[in-house]
This record gives sequence, C-alpha cells and structure tokens, in this order.
Amino acid sequence: MKTDNSLTIAVPKGRIQEELAPLLQRVGIYPEQAFFDDGERQLQFSCKDSAISLIRVRSFDVATFVAFGAAQIGVCGSDVLMEFDYGDLYTPLDLKIGRCRLCIAEPQDMTEKEDLARVSHLRIATKYPNVTRKYFAERGIQAECIKLSGAMELAPKLGLATRIVDLVSTGRTLGANGLREAATIAEVSSRLIVNRAAFKTRSAEISELIERFRGVVV
Repeated sequence: MKTDNSLTIAVPKGRIQEELAPLLQRVGIYPEQAFFDDGERQLQFSCKDSAISLIRVRSFDVATFVAFGAAQIGVCGSDVLMEFDYGDLYTPLDLKIGRCRLCIAEPQDMTEKEDLARVSHLRIATKYPNVTRKYFAERGIQAECIKLSGAMELAPKLGLATRIVDLVSTGRTLGANGLREAATIAEVSSRLIVNRAAFKTRSAEISELIERFRGVVV
C-alpha cells in the first residue's frame, strides 16, 4: 500500500484498465493480483518490487485526483481533459490506448426535420457540457445541455433532447437505438497526466517513469 515515499498513479476502471495492464507490465510496474479482478472492491493496490501504488477510480475522476494532488500521475482520456481543462495538469504523453471519438449523434431522419447547419439553438444530452457549449458557440449555435451520466441514446427517442454528444467507438450502440453520427468533435485517446507541483518536487523519478512509458508506447 501507499507509503510516504511512494508515487500514486490513478487509473480508470473498465476498458482502459484492460488496455493499460500490459503497458504497465512493459514499463516494469507489476500490480498485485487483486488489481486484475473486476469484482474486487479494493480501490488501492501495491506493486511488486516498486514504490508505486495504484488507485482505481471512475474515468471522469482521474483528472480530479491528479489535479488536486491525491495522485501524482494518472491515465486519463483526452475527452476528460477537454471537459475539465485543469491548469494543474501536465500532459507529457499520448499512450495511444482507449481510442474512440467524441461525436454528435442524432436520429437517423433528423436532417429532414432540422438541419444542423441551419439552427441557432439546440438541446443536447451529454456528460460533456463544457466541451459541447464551446463547440457549438464557435459555430454560432447556443447549446442547452442536459447532463446525463448514462443511457444517453434514449434522450432523443424520449424527447429529452434532439441530439446527444458522447463517446463513440464502433457506432453499434447508436445504430441499435436509431441514431447516427452527425459530426466528430474530437478524436480521443488516453494520456499520461502529471500533477505540476509533484513534477517540480519529484522531477527525477517522475521524468524517469515518463521515459519508461515513452519507450514502450507504439
């Protein structure tokens, strides 16, 4: 577990953790076995022969843990970094995992009813209200955002919003719910992030760890 001299790395639960696991081992970080158990309720994990501990948190919380110094390093999607835009984070490396895209999606017959290029106001369901408002404001459109954490695809069908902004990987979930991609806001991947204050006080060991990750990223 964590000691006064350990580095704490915040990692997201779910698919990104699965893609990150082999990368951690290639840089010489070997988490205890419980880390690989999806059913394990433990949230902090030690690493074999290392003064590194891992904490496993929600993907949207990784940036917050690192920005406020609870962890010195983290693995965070670029979508989350765009949404929160923390000034206390240094982002030295794209890990090239967790690839997807942040998209606007709409009902498949929406263009016939309401052309995105001709509207001045939209109601959009999303968990990215800051990114969404900024994207549409740059195009002269006022975006009224309804924040949801899940089941986004239901919003247009049930009249909660006309469109959604969400992460898309294959697009199958959109299609299964009668939606299609209308536009891509950003390509997304997972980044290595560092607390700026920690980087100043522990520059040598954090820089060495960054270089180890850089050496194995394909």
